Formats: sequence, C-alpha cells, structure tokens
Amino acid sequence: MQSKILVSACLMGHAVRYDGRAKPLLHPVIEKWRVEGRLVTICPEMSAGMAVPRAPAEIGHGATGEDVLAGKADVIELTGGNVTAEFLQAADNAVALATAAGCRYALLIDGSPSCGSSFIYDGTFSGRRQAGNGVTAAALKAAGVEVFSDREIERLIACIEAPE
Repeated sequence: MQSKILVSACLMGHAVRYDGRAKPLLHPVIEKWRVEGRLVTICPEMSAGMAVPRAPAEIGHGATGEDVLAGKADVIELTGGNVTAEFLQAADNAVALATAAGCRYALLIDGSPSCGSSFIYDGTFSGRRQAGNGVTAAALKAAGVEVFSDREIERLIACIEAPE
C-alpha cells in the first residue's frame, strides 16, 4: 500500500494563504504523487472557517504550537484578535483528516502559525523567525504523523521510497 501524504493546500497552488495567495511547491514528485492518489490536501485555517484573505497571525510571546495545544499560549492576529480557538479547530480537523485518510506523512508550508514545522515567527510581527512547530504541525506530530516542511521534500521522498 502506498503511503498517503497530507499536504498544505497552498503548496498545491490553492490561493488560501492569509494574504489570499498560494505558494506552489514546484517539484516533479508532487505531480507523480497526485496521479498516484497519494495526496490529501487541506488548508487547516480554511477548514476551521477562517476567511481568505485574513489578518496575519502569530503564536504570541515566542511560544510554539505545543504551547497552544497545552493551553499555555494564544494565536493572535496583527489586529489584536485572538484566533486560538480557530487554530485549535484547524489542528483537530487536520488530524481527523489525516487519520481518516491514512496519512503517515504531512508536507506543510513552513513559517505558518498552523503548518510551520522547522520554524515559525516569534509573535512580534517583526519577521523574526524561531525554531518550532505551528499548532497543526504540533498536533499532527503528537498523533504520530511524520511532518516535513516544504524545504524538506527530498527527505520526504527518501522516507517514502525507503523499503517498508
């Protein structure tokens, strides 16, 4: 059985990012996996009912997705709105979809307060990056899904093509 991969919708060319744009990942293996039926696409924020475009959001005070899941941090919009509940719902939706579809892997856009897996922004809206997971990436990892950022596609390919 071929492994399924949960993938950020923006990486598949869908204009779902907070700024109303896409960030397509152009790699020949993406089309191969699409044809094979391996890709399961989601925008976690849209699955939770968030609009496009929407205000930029970051996890506050240098915290991480794990902190949000533990109730120790919030996700705050640039406008000051608290969207923690939406991001928690987004994470729950992504985990439920990954589980239902049998996704062993996730390929997510880095930097997002939802999908970031090697870095997120520090909550100051200054463009400063910090190591850490977004809320959805943290929830997927906790559920046993192996998460890769868009910059780790070669590592994901190696995992998928390794003998099981």
